Amino acid sequence: MARQLRTEYEGAIYHVMNRGDRREAIFLDDIDRRRFLQTLGETCERADWQVHAYCLMGNHFHLVLETPKPTLVAGMKWFLGTYTQRFNVRHQMRGHLFAGRYRSLLVDEGDDFYLRVVCDYVHLNPIRARMLEEGKSLEDYLWSSFPEYLKPEGKRAGWLRVDRLLGEHGIAADNARGRREFRDTMALRCGQEGHAEEKLWPEIRRGWRFGAEDFIERVAEKIPTPDVKSLGSHIRDVHQDTMEEKSRSLIGAYLSKLRMGENEFRGLKKGHPLKVKLAARLRRETTMTMAWIARELNAGSPQTLWRALWLEKM
Repeated sequence: MARQLRTEYEGAIYHVMNRGDRREAIFLDDIDRRRFLQTLGETCERADWQVHAYCLMGNHFHLVLETPKPTLVAGMKWFLGTYTQRFNVRHQMRGHLFAGRYRSLLVDEGDDFYLRVVCDYVHLNPIRARMLEEGKSLEDYLWSSFPEYLKPEGKRAGWLRVDRLLGEHGIAADNARGRREFRDTMALRCGQEGHAEEKLWPEIRRGWRFGAEDFIERVAEKIPTPDVKSLGSHIRDVHQDTMEEKSRSLIGAYLSKLRMGENEFRGLKKGHPLKVKLAARLRRETTMTMAWIARELNAGSPQTLWRALWLEKM
């Protein structure tokens, strides 16, 4: 599933995200969402994971998980493969469901500040995506771990760990009072724009590690030193992941300026001037291949797109 070298060690924490293949939906209804969470719970039992936060969106998901044992790669392989099989059987479909690689941001497990920022980022996803109807609160979005945090311990999944995040929010006990305090704190965040921690969000979106200045030095003491060949491969893949995120960000900004949805844009003719214009910008400002650009924009074959760009310059 993943080509990049994954940093694994006991007690590591990750923010994991993956999108549907061609950015298509990975959940068609609530039954799919419940099955995804069921599969996540089975994975936690198999791989000994602890989940601190999750959020299921339309065509992607976010997880913040802790691995007491170094089982990220094996666990993700089983998790994504099993959910894909169940999804395909139920909907009588075949082939890939997820994009080729999942992103895994290594989070500083030695300072819960970074865990809190990542979990808050995940829990606030429905607000940023404007997925809540007017008058609804964050806890009304059922496919996030946030409303689960507001339930008594006995009514939550056993694999959801709440103590570290609550503690970093200054909440001493997982009781009714503490849960109300957590709800009120996050409700306040929903109404705040330009919060100081938002300056850290680009690191979460595009980076491969998130922590204090000495974080990587501490990580290096826990894992074997990779050989030069593996390290070089890792650096190239991290660059590729970062560049892919930059490219998707440029696409999103372009569509936002056009006030056009992704499906509407992809539905335009393959050689539409808007697609050609965006492709030219992606070639100028990123290192993504023409094959990737043509596929993401639904702009025909790479050769056809090359020809359209050449004609535009004439």
